[in-house]
Amino acid sequence: MKKELSNDDKIEVLRLLEDRFEKNISRHKNIDFSEVLPKLETNPDKIWSLNMMELSGGEPDVVDFDEESEEFIFIDCSKESPLGRRSLCYDRKALDSRRTNKPINSALDFANEIGVSILTENEYKLYHKLVAFDTKTSSWVLTPDEIRDLGGAIFCDFRFGRVFTYHNGAESYYAVRGFRGMLRV
Repeated sequence: MKKELSNDDKIEVLRLLEDRFEKNISRHKNIDFSEVLPKLETNPDKIWSLNMMELSGGEPDVVDFDEESEEFIFIDCSKESPLGRRSLCYDRKALDSRRTNKPINSALDFANEIGVSILTENEYKLYHKLVAFDTKTSSWVLTPDEIRDLGGAIFCDFRFGRVFTYHNGAESYYAVRGFRGMLRV
């Protein structure tokens, strides 16, 4: 898969990201888009990944700056789990274990294909404070090895005014469960 956009497509993605940034200032206080733009312009592969997040319904936006690594953090800010990334089991092992009714992909494989990571449970809870999401859907989160080794995987959603974390078999998939991606630039 070609991981590069045409110049016109890059300009369009950057324009869309800047517009979303300006409309949602509360997500990124103390960050100016003029600081983000040069990092994006020198990383065309990151622009491609942000475009893939957008095309799959994620509505990516800047939510943080990691001072140690000097990276801006983008996550999917769509109100519900990105529509183009639902009905996925958790990982390749889970996908391969299904004998019938296999989903088209796994969350971890999809994330890897578009160059993003899946939010951890802690990141989900942290960024949920900035962006109220998953009130009708749920999202797989990175599952600790000790849970995955037993065949499970975890996901989160927001109900009754709080974030809940649940478990399911990693091979399960539902039309209302997807995943939220994170990209560091």
